[in-house]
Amino acid sequence: MDAEYKAIDIDATGAEAVATAFENQVAYCRSNGADITACVCEGVYGLLETSRGGMMMERVRRWAGPPLADALPLRVAGGLHALHLSGEEPDLRPLYTGKRVSDVTELLADVIERHEAVLMPWLDTPPQTNEIGRSANFIAAMLWLAERGLPATFAPFEIGSSAGANLMLRRFAYDLGGVRVGKRNPVVELAPEWRGSPPPDREIRLRRSIGCDIAPIDLTDPAEQARLKAYVWPEFTERLMRIDRVIASAMESPPGLVQADAADFVEAQLAEPRREGETQVLMHSVIWQYLPDDKKARITAAMEAAGAKATKDAPLAWIAVEANRDTHKHECRVRYWPGGEQEVQLTNAHPHGAWIEWVAP
Repeated sequence: MDAEYKAIDIDATGAEAVATAFENQVAYCRSNGADITACVCEGVYGLLETSRGGMMMERVRRWAGPPLADALPLRVAGGLHALHLSGEEPDLRPLYTGKRVSDVTELLADVIERHEAVLMPWLDTPPQTNEIGRSANFIAAMLWLAERGLPATFAPFEIGSSAGANLMLRRFAYDLGGVRVGKRNPVVELAPEWRGSPPPDREIRLRRSIGCDIAPIDLTDPAEQARLKAYVWPEFTERLMRIDRVIASAMESPPGLVQADAADFVEAQLAEPRREGETQVLMHSVIWQYLPDDKKARITAAMEAAGAKATKDAPLAWIAVEANRDTHKHECRVRYWPGGEQEVQLTNAHPHGAWIEWVAP
């Protein structure tokens, strides 16, 4: 299958939109070095025009919502990966260990039909890709903000926190193009391949982060841990090892995560008195595309209203690491108040933090 990323309305529905969502996912995975996940998605794509796959595939074919916005291919892929990780389906082992499988579509048809009851619930909720590699962008952005003269003590709050792994960013250490930030004995050290100039070398401090998710994952719950791992692409074993370390840290001290609507949470955080000498910062990664337009509008309006009242000694910033649907790249973009109300792109980035390209002006 020569999959190519096709431009599509993210809110498009129907059979053609379903097929395009899977084709785009195959192209996206291949471009990011995830050949096994691409193979899985391609195998499921091959089932779309057949009658195989039982009620689960029938639901996929007749998907009621927008399959691209709903990340439908990743829901299916997550369920199949979870089934493999459980050890309940040995026939999947060759596929997930990178061995040649003569007919992936036929294999997946059989597996899906045998395990329909286990796999169906994976269609009910969006993926939870709580990748801590993205936090390197947050830290690089804070270095840039400190260079701009904002207070170098940051008080982050996050929406779409999933399991809250990125709320633990002050427990990590970072090597960002030779600029080192963070703990001496970190839970995890992140050293993405750095492209371009390094970020500013500044000393920053982080307050304890707080965050929300509409359906948070409890990192201390073994079942939820397994669910989170299922959404890690199997090619990236380092990511699985990082999650294990983050889980161990969360067992000792859980992240500051609450269940809440994203817009309600932002409005509540901004209503709290802001401390002088600190930069309050909203951060989020790969969540914006899943929010309804009215929620996005409320968050934007709340940030701009709060920004209008921000002062030099108590500023406000907004760091977003999200996919650009036009370029098919992930980007880190920043706004801050007062003085930098216009959005500035700082990086292009691998979706899971493998590399970062610094493009800041």
